[in-house]
Amino acid sequence: MINARSGGLLGRERAVEEVAERLAAAGLVPSILHEAEEPDLGRRLDRAVALGMEAVVVGGGDGTIAAAAQRLAGTGIALGILPLGTMNMLAKDLGIPLGLEEAAEALAHGETRAIDVAAVNGHVFLCLSVLGLPTAIGRHRERHRGTGGQLRLMLAALRTMLRYRPMRLRLALDGTVEQPVFLRALAVANNAYAEGLGAFFSRSRLDQGELVLYEAREFGPWWIARMMAAMALGRWRRRPELDERPAREITIHSRRRSLRVMNDGEALLLAPPLRYAIRPGALRVIVPAAIATASHRVATAEA
Repeated sequence: MINARSGGLLGRERAVEEVAERLAAAGLVPSILHEAEEPDLGRRLDRAVALGMEAVVVGGGDGTIAAAAQRLAGTGIALGILPLGTMNMLAKDLGIPLGLEEAAEALAHGETRAIDVAAVNGHVFLCLSVLGLPTAIGRHRERHRGTGGQLRLMLAALRTMLRYRPMRLRLALDGTVEQPVFLRALAVANNAYAEGLGAFFSRSRLDQGELVLYEAREFGPWWIARMMAAMALGRWRRRPELDERPAREITIHSRRRSLRVMNDGEALLLAPPLRYAIRPGALRVIVPAAIATASHRVATAEA
């Protein structure tokens, strides 16, 4: 199943046919569920589950992959990922090659492993759920997507940063309710982000069964610049601009009628309280064989 509107497929008219050819060349015999026959991804996933498929291969960005996980988590059906989006953060964390031909080969000769599935008010995300100023900037990104208006996007993002007012939130981690705080940005990650030289937004483990809350009270242009520099040096987790805390359950209360949330790059409007939870090992994914073997060794050593 392919999301032809993914960032990596813009302007490619034969996207579905090209993907099918690559999978066949890798030795697979794909059954294509065409978007033209059923535009709704959820219904196509329902059909795949009803047909009893061993695996479902989904091509798109992180948002598309999360939508597939929403349906496949807990079914035992493996999810194969073709990283055809703009960022492809999950594919990078799983060691899946970003080239179409290489990714198809990895699917044909890979192995399955279990990863955690996080959700907020029932909406699944596999990487990161964000509130506050980044979601407002994300709206401008979607508006200018594919238009080439990068300068207009940068100016709109800067204006948004200068005008955005902090959110008054009350947080509860694992049932412990805290005092209200004022934040311009907050993120909940599905397992912790790694720290190391050049480790930009990458996770070494996706199966530790924990959420991680990241609070940024001064989110803005200079905050971003300082944090990017700290990430490049591998020292960002100790910066005073950021507070990091793990939990199994996180609840966010607000007086607002709704909060804009961005799950793996996809925007949602949800009514508070926002209830975050994690389902350890709920999704099976296909990864390169070497990655699966290395992950097994790490898990065994930690046990």
